[in-house]
Parts: sequence; structure tokens; C-alpha cells
Amino acid sequence: MIRRQTKTVAALAFHPFQPIFFVATQQHVRVYHLLQQKLMKKLLTGCKMVSCMDVHPSGDHVLIGSYDRRVVWFDLDRGGMPYKTLKYHTHALRGLGFHRAYPLMATASDDGSVHVFHATVYSDLMKDPLLVPVKQLVHRQASSSSSSSKKAALALAFHSTQPWLFSAGSDNNIVLFQDL
Repeated sequence: MIRRQTKTVAALAFHPFQPIFFVATQQHVRVYHLLQQKLMKKLLTGCKMVSCMDVHPSGDHVLIGSYDRRVVWFDLDRGGMPYKTLKYHTHALRGLGFHRAYPLMATASDDGSVHVFHATVYSDLMKDPLLVPVKQLVHRQASSSSSSSKKAALALAFHSTQPWLFSAGSDNNIVLFQDL
């Protein structure tokens, strides 16, 4: 009897302009070409459990966040191994993303912080992407009466045209950070 191992899907994403689909399971990311209906690549994250994923607007770079506090950056032109692994948070990552117009990247975590990075991706394939930490933002609770409750930044989203960052937290509040 053949036993098929089931994979839990952690995150999904589409390529910005090609018929490519990214499926993140607990430890791998599979890249599928939708027209050819075949597996193109398998990205090895090195993480225990993937929590979130985003694709750069150029389509050549993928960010993976994990419950073991890692951000893994893949350059799809370099193959299936991570280009860079970052550890800036003390708790699990819940959200991350690239800005669609500005060279910004952000990560949100259970530790209640949101880290913002300057992330420049060059069109020249010989130049490595430039990643510089910019700010560490704190997702604050609206009332101090629930100081014993866990504060966590659960999700984030960039504004489509402005360098603004929205963060949603476990305190049921959405915070807008404007001065990035």
C-alpha cells in the first residue's frame, strides 16, 4: 500500500506578470508554470514552518517568513537555495511584504514589532540586491488596561502609491505608519 504524504499549504502567491504560481508548504516553496502545467522549481527554505510569503514586483525575488523567526530571501535567478536569511525578530513572523512602487520591505512579528528595510533590487543581474534596515516600529495597543495580553503584529500592507505602512495587531487595531 502506497501512503501519500499530505502537505499543508501555508501561503500562496502569483507572479506579478507571468503565469507562475507559488505554493508555500511547511518547509518548501513550489513554483508552478500555469500554462505548461508543470513544476518549475522547488525552493528549499531551511525553515521549520513557513508562515507567510510575498513576491517582489519584478517577479524575480521571493520573501518567506517563518514561525522560527526567519526571513528567507530567494533570488529566483540563482536557483532553489536562499540568497539571504535574516533574523531580526524575537518571535514568530506573521506577515511580510514588498512595496509595489518604492524600494521598501517590511516584516511583522508576534513580538509586536514591525521592521522596515530599504530593499533595492537592481535590473543588472550582476549586482546583488541591497538590503538596509531602516526602522523598527512598535504596534502599540489602544488601551493600557490590557497590559497583560499578548501584543502582536499579525499582518501588514503597504499603501499602493505612498510610502505608508498599515499594521494589524492582536489588539484588534490597525495602525498607520506614515513617516517611513
